[in-house]
Amino acid sequence: MKLALVGASGMVGQVMLKLLEERNFPLSQLLPVASARSKGKTVRFKGQDIPLLLAEEALAQKPNLALFSAGGSVSLALAPKFAAIGCKVIDNSSAFRMDQDKPLIVPEVNLDQLKADDFIIANPNCSTIQLLLALWPLEKKYGLERVLVSTYQSMTGTGMKALQQYQEELQGKTPQNPAYPQPIFENCLPHCDVFVEDGYTKEEIKLLNESRKIMNLPELRLSATAVRVPVMGGHSEAVNIALKTPFELADIRELLAQSPGVVVQDNPSENLYPMPLSAKGKDEVFVGRIRRDFSQENGLHLWIVADNLHKGAATNALQIAEALIEKGWL
Repeated sequence: MKLALVGASGMVGQVMLKLLEERNFPLSQLLPVASARSKGKTVRFKGQDIPLLLAEEALAQKPNLALFSAGGSVSLALAPKFAAIGCKVIDNSSAFRMDQDKPLIVPEVNLDQLKADDFIIANPNCSTIQLLLALWPLEKKYGLERVLVSTYQSMTGTGMKALQQYQEELQGKTPQNPAYPQPIFENCLPHCDVFVEDGYTKEEIKLLNESRKIMNLPELRLSATAVRVPVMGGHSEAVNIALKTPFELADIRELLAQSPGVVVQDNPSENLYPMPLSAKGKDEVFVGRIRRDFSQENGLHLWIVADNLHKGAATNALQIAEALIEKGWL
């Protein structure tokens, strides 16, 4: 199997390279792709330095699978070209997520929506993925009446430019090419992605629209406030849920603990709860601070944490690829 990795030199691309090794993904040849400005550079994979290629060079070698993590404009321009030669594409950008003809997949939730003739498959937003690993089992057993989400999202979700801004501010310098319109050092920005006319940001709208599509709940009532925080890795979410039917907390804990990809960390007396620091480099989604919301009927609080570069991006994409292999479609 020839595998093209588009965006191989980026933050998510680097994690994908690491996970391809760790998961012993069955590829025969790696075709790492980057832009022209990276020409002549290499990536390290399985003890070898592999030259970065231009997209056209990778296309000429007719890969079977392409993992994209190079931004929406690159995906829109190149993903159809890879699909046209019979290459399966798993795209980590927002380019195809809300396209009715493209599946948007979280393997633990809606793998049944994949079809053999899907050649461009969308990987959801990082915040959506970790949220739905906790919401989906609750929806199936109790039903979701309404969901409120407040996110605390790592700078790594913005990329290297954000980390550079943080480092310059940490050193007392004025950032030369800032990723954010405000300082991120010692600050929190209620501003993820760009604002739209109704006062929400695109990140907040993604959480609603993607959740509706993935769980096939077109009327889901969900509202979000997305906040960027000066954390090096890992997204956190404070989630308030109104369920449709009554519940016992012990049953909620057991349900989540038995759900694929979820780890319950919920022992406040021992100061055990999910944190970005302890989730860093891990593929699971961690859930804690599980408690009733006494202000509403069937109300529930959850605190959900995951490494946004792992399960929120690279891990989820590789799980989709592994599912395609298992089904005999790749």
